[in-house]
Parts: sequence; C-alpha cells; structure tokens
Amino acid sequence: MSNEVQTVTVPHLGSSTIGYKFGKPYDASLPTLVLVNSFTTSVEQYRPQFADEQLSGTANLLALEPYGHGDTRSNYEQFTYWDSAIANLQVLDALGIPEAFVQGTSQGGWVASRMAMLAPGTVKGIMPLGTSMDFESQRSRDLGCWDGISFCTPAIDALAESVDDDWVIPVELVDAVLMEGLGEDVPPEERAFWHATYQENYTGDAGRQRLRISTINLRDRDGLHARLDSVRCPVLWMHGTADPVYSVANAEDGISRFVNSVGAELRVVEDGQHFLSASNPDDVNTAAVGFINRWK
Repeated sequence: MSNEVQTVTVPHLGSSTIGYKFGKPYDASLPTLVLVNSFTTSVEQYRPQFADEQLSGTANLLALEPYGHGDTRSNYEQFTYWDSAIANLQVLDALGIPEAFVQGTSQGGWVASRMAMLAPGTVKGIMPLGTSMDFESQRSRDLGCWDGISFCTPAIDALAESVDDDWVIPVELVDAVLMEGLGEDVPPEERAFWHATYQENYTGDAGRQRLRISTINLRDRDGLHARLDSVRCPVLWMHGTADPVYSVANAEDGISRFVNSVGAELRVVEDGQHFLSASNPDDVNTAAVGFINRWK
C-alpha cells in the first residue's frame, strides 16, 4: 500500500471513491490510527502526524477524507456525517484492516464518534480534537462556543447558484476557515499551501456543490448527546484553551456524556487552537502514542 494520496471504491451512496493516504506503507503487525480531517481541509492536514517518527512507528497512520473533501466522490450529491462514518468503515474493510483507533479534528471528532457507535467491534478507541458532540445549539453558545449558524449561512447562500467551470473557491473563505482553525498568526507558507490546496479541491460547479453541502452539514448536523452512552471504547478528548470555535466548558460537558466508555478523559492543551493536530502536533502525537499503547 502506497503512502501517496489514493482512492478506494466502496459501495456506500451508490458507489463512492474515498480519498486516503498512508503515512508509511502499511504494516499489518502495527495497530492502525485513522485520521479524519476538519471542515474543507484534506488528508494534508495530517502532515505533522505523518512526519512524526515515534507516532508512525507506533501505528499505521491512515488519513481518510470525508464526503465533500479532497478526492472523495460519490454517485449521490447529498451526504451527511453518518455517510462519512459508514464509508470510512467500508474503507477499512476494503483495505483489509480489521480494527482501528480513530482520531478526528473538529468535524472529524464527530465522524470518529459515529464510527464507534456504528462498529464497536472495529473501533478500538477514539481521539476527538477541538470538537463538540452537540448540534449548533443555543446551549453550546451559552457555554462559550461560536455561532456556527452565522458563520456558515452566508457561504451557503452565496454558493446556492450554479457557476462556470473556471470558478474556484474564494481565498476569503479559505482565510476565514484558517482564522477559526489556526488563529491570526498563520505562517505565510502555510497560508499559501492551503490557498493552493483549496483551489485544487474546490473548482467548477461540482466543487461549488461539494463545498455547499459540506457547509450545510456543518451548520445543520444532528447532535450526538443522546447517543453517546452507546460508545464503549476508550475516549481521549483533547481541547485547546485558545479554540475560538468550541469551548473547554463545552468539552467538559461533552466528555461527561461518554458514561459507558471503558475510559473517557479530557486533556486540555494550553494555548491550543481549534485545529489542534496542526497547531499543537507534539502534544497530540505524544498523547496518541500513549493512548494507542495503553489500549491496543
């Protein structure tokens, strides 16, 4: 199995091709850590994890792109986070990987939780990062979380009309996501990397449609609070104090709802941003190594 970005075909949503990338060639003797990226990013969000020798020596690193992201495509235009969770499990089947841990950044955290609910025999543990298990509720805003409805609705409205083939995602939208995910001090080379990556991934009318449905999913997703008691695997939730999207108070409430997990822990990262795997990779990678070694 190559460590370049590839696609694999799965049967979900009338047949889909799912974008994936291994950090190194697959080693069946190691456990596997699935990595699920945040809103509108791609497998390239996990470059700091792929570059970490200790982490890649502990587990196979397998980044999977949700519907609407990167190289993932389906025969249906509509999709939800449940669809991405199902497709990810089908990717594991297709690649012959019987079980895995799952780490997810932001939206990847609730995809990871859905995977654990759907396939408790497959998912050995989850690591949600900078996430929330609620929908975009008034309750979450009262706990200091962002107003996701106000953030997403202008983009959803602006993306409602068909566009020409030469359309590309506006850099203003990319910069808005980077601001929420990484703060004000994004290095110029990192900003340029993501400008180019977004403009490869979201082009033409098909790219507009994928971007719009991804944004609708973020705004209108269902909450998981009433379902979290079905998660029995270990949970390590990591959350940054500088996260402008979801608050530590909300994370404290969220982790308390994993009442049937064999071990549920919240680890707060001082000055950590929303895209915690990118802003604080040393903290996240060290924690992942310890989590996998404890529960493998």
